[in-house]
Amino acid sequence: MAPLWRKVPAATTCAFCDKVTFSYPVCENTMYERYAGLIFDMDGTILDTEPTHRKAWREVLGRYGMRFDEQAMVALNGSPTWRIAQAIIELNSADLNPHELAREKTDAVKSMLLDSVRPLPLIEVVKEWHGRRPMSVGTGSESAVAEALLAHLGLRHYFSAVVAADHVEHHKPAPDTFLLCAERMGVAAEKCVVFEDADFGLQAAKRAGMDAVDVRLL
Repeated sequence: MAPLWRKVPAATTCAFCDKVTFSYPVCENTMYERYAGLIFDMDGTILDTEPTHRKAWREVLGRYGMRFDEQAMVALNGSPTWRIAQAIIELNSADLNPHELAREKTDAVKSMLLDSVRPLPLIEVVKEWHGRRPMSVGTGSESAVAEALLAHLGLRHYFSAVVAADHVEHHKPAPDTFLLCAERMGVAAEKCVVFEDADFGLQAAKRAGMDAVDVRLL
């Protein structure tokens, strides 16, 4: 299957119904009909969490007098927290345990996110397809954070599975996260489409044999 990585037009009328769509020449009512399962990344894809993650990192790193390069961290989007912590430790030549630093950041971000997180527009696709196709979340966040956020926003019931960083050994760009999503949905990998906002996630989808939508282009 050819990946769906392409820019999209302005508002048009769906080719198959009268609904106005601001994405593709067909609306979400019809454009994903050929897929048996839909998989969504969480941070930056269906939830607006990225600014809060950066704020939490600044707070935690300030305790140690460390800094981080925000542009470099963008390149690590989709990575588990401990891997980002490891990159920051290396940048600062610090003698810290990346897993312990990651735990501090996770603790900091939990309370912040519950107060600030909001759904992104793509959540409308989730709502449109609820009950029509099985859907899951495949995220680089820890399961405690992902489950808490989705429940807090009243979104958890839309997804038959949530696969997080602590559920797989190999993280994005490895395909494990999305393959486990497909398995838990009971859908063959090649019949799934992935919605992602990060290069690592798009690479993971490709390696899993799945089509992908780069939501940064929507």
